[in-house]
Amino acid sequence: MKLAVIYDSKTGNTKQAAEWIIKGMNGVADVEAKAFSIHEVDQEFVKEVKGIVIGSPSYAALMTPDLHAWLLPAVDKLGMAGKLGGAFSTEQYTQGCGDLVIQSILARMLAGGMVCYSGGAGCGLPYLHLGPVGVNSNMEKHNAMEHYKDNFIVYGKRFAEKAIELFR
Repeated sequence: MKLAVIYDSKTGNTKQAAEWIIKGMNGVADVEAKAFSIHEVDQEFVKEVKGIVIGSPSYAALMTPDLHAWLLPAVDKLGMAGKLGGAFSTEQYTQGCGDLVIQSILARMLAGGMVCYSGGAGCGLPYLHLGPVGVNSNMEKHNAMEHYKDNFIVYGKRFAEKAIELFR
């Protein structure tokens, strides 16, 4: 089963998170997952996937303007309706509103007819609620994306398992 992670990244942190999600997805048997920047999406691959996870750094408590501009038409253009959708974010400090970024992405997915997945508390630890958020060390020297690596990997694994459950 094919899955995709699509992201916008400004400093490399969101790209790193996407790669960790892909690692989790590809750890599930019979899954082929690939990550793409919004500037380099393989449209033919994405049209074939059963699930798409989209990520963005927090930008004024929302997804980046670039991701927003890409996502609005992409849901229809790439035939995302009926596919499993998920979201993740990164932020520069603990109260950087990563959860609001995820909500804004999921809202567009729902409006476009996607089935959304959170990997939330019902799956046990780690509790990811709406999706994983990572905090980098740009503004909080005590923080680092590495602290959140396992959350992104676990989310990718859970997402892939749910896609298989739903679409096999």
